[in-house]
Amino acid sequence: MSESSLRAVGWARSLPLNASVKTARDWAREHLRSLGWTVSAPETVDDVLLTISELVTNAHVHAQSAADLVLTWDSTCLHVSVHDRSRQLPVPRPADPERPGGRGMLLVDALADTWQTRPCPDGKVVHACFQPPTTG
Repeated sequence: MSESSLRAVGWARSLPLNASVKTARDWAREHLRSLGWTVSAPETVDDVLLTISELVTNAHVHAQSAADLVLTWDSTCLHVSVHDRSRQLPVPRPADPERPGGRGMLLVDALADTWQTRPCPDGKVVHACFQPPTTG
């Protein structure tokens, strides 16, 4: 595939520590609406927004970092990426009824079609891919 044949649209938003997770969800919902997903794939929109909530919360709470949120739609996958300044990579942990929280990456694993994390020179990126349901 040549570079000229790939079409994508994307958006980016930096969310400082004092930004609410709701701000991230509302921002993302508007972009998903512009793609028509709120009508054509509302369940996928819910999954994307919950994933964004978890990843931004992880950046703010666990990494004590701003969260850089990027959404990219390439007509096959909606890529959701969150960068933070911590080098500690997240891992799904077994649910512990004695401990509140700690289930975020289990949710991401259950909701996203795929996800991965990778270290960067200044932290890490957690990336999740969502494919809308096919119609027909």
